[in-house]
Parts: sequence; C-alpha cells; structure tokens
Amino acid sequence: MTEISHYRQIWSHRTPRARLLLWAGWLALVALFVWCWQVMTQDTIWFFVADAPQQAADIGRRMLPPRWSYLPELMQPLWDTLNIATLGTLGGVIMAVPVAFFAARNTTPSVTLLRPVALFIIVASRSINSLIWALLLVAIIGPGLLAGIVAIALRSIGFVGKLLYEAIEETDARQIEAIEATGASAAQVLSYGIVPQIMPAFWGITVFRWDINIRESTILGLVGAGGIGLKLQGSLNTLAWSQVSVILLLILGTVVLSEWVSSRVRQAII
Repeated sequence: MTEISHYRQIWSHRTPRARLLLWAGWLALVALFVWCWQVMTQDTIWFFVADAPQQAADIGRRMLPPRWSYLPELMQPLWDTLNIATLGTLGGVIMAVPVAFFAARNTTPSVTLLRPVALFIIVASRSINSLIWALLLVAIIGPGLLAGIVAIALRSIGFVGKLLYEAIEETDARQIEAIEATGASAAQVLSYGIVPQIMPAFWGITVFRWDINIRESTILGLVGAGGIGLKLQGSLNTLAWSQVSVILLLILGTVVLSEWVSSRVRQAII
C-alpha cells in the first residue's frame, strides 16, 4: 500500500513546460505593450495632458446653458442627416443583395470567379470607414448631400453583404431539395426555397444597418458631405459652445430614438 502511494502522481493543470511557455508569453505581451506605449507617447506633450481636465471643465462651463433658441435652425440639417442615412441604406442594400448571392457558396454561379470578386467587394467596403468614403467623394463629386448618401451606401455594402451571404449559406438544404424534387427551375428554387428563409434576417440586417448609418451620417458634415455635421463644424470653428451643446443633445436624442425604432422593428420582424 505504501509503494502504491509512493508512486502516485500528483495531478497538475499544466505541465512544467506549459507553465514556462505561459509565463514567457505573458512576459512577451508585457514587453510588447511597453514598447507600443513608448512609440505612441514619444511625441506627447505631458503638460497638455495634465492640463486636460481643467480645459475640459472650462469648455463644459461654456457649453452651459445650451442655446435652445438655436434649435429651429437645426431642423433642416437634421432632416438632411436622416435622408442621408435612409437613402444611403437603401442604395447599399440594393447593391449588397446581388453581391451576397454571388458570395454565398450555395447560390453563386461561379465559385472560382464570381465568389472571390464578391468577397473582395465586401472586404473592400468594410475596410474603408464612411468618413474616408465621404472625403474621397467630396473631392470627386463635390460637397453636399449626394456625397454623403453615396458614402453611406458604399460603406453599407460590406456590412449587409457579409451578414446576408452568411444567412444564405445557413439556409435549410432540405427545403431546397424538396423544391428541386418537384422539377422547379433555378429561379423558382431561389424564389420559393431560399428567399423565404432569409427574409427575416434580411429585414433585421437592413434595419440594424439603418440604425448604424444614422450615427455615422451625423459626422459626415465635418468633411463637407452635408447634414447636421456641417452645423457642428461651424459651431466648433466659431467656438460657439452653447450651440455645440444643443447639437450634441439633438444628435443624442436622434440616436436614442433611432435605436428604439430599430429595436421595435426587429422585434416585430423576428
């Protein structure tokens, strides 16, 4: 009995080698963090950082009380912002639907040609922020609402296309096979086998993207793409902090309302 207990091994969560590698990994992570911190802060003027709380408090005092008489001038820019988000979402969805069907393995006409092209479009759209799209479009087609609408649309292609093609690939193959067994054409299989399955996801994705675009369209005016961002930029340039507070509160209220509408619509659909 004593011999058995003498040779009994004590269980350990990790082997000594695994523990050594884990500590080495943590050490390397800490070293990487310290190096990145030094790179990021090498040009930092710490006097300004130390003075930041006082500056923020000073700006906060200047923003109060908000200049509510400025609110009527913001109604048209706010309406423009909502139109940018809505029309941009609509344009993005229209372009994203065929891209999603080309990207999905079970619906693409060509896995070797069209699918890689569709995936590249999705990745390219998602890689470039809407503000950068707006900068490029303002330089190409000039400032105004059209640049903002196109920027939102181009940004929405990747988001809607990715989520939609994943929903297409997750469709129940048994329903599709049942329709194919009746001798239905490819168009009929698409219309009666795939589309009904993805419609709840499609509307949920669309509403969710519209909610996101409401937020993104509020800042496009900072680069000349129209909307309430133009008023915000003008107020910032003239140091009209009481007007800035009104604009920020209006943007906050709009985003909260759009979030509520989006949530209610998604609940009704899904």
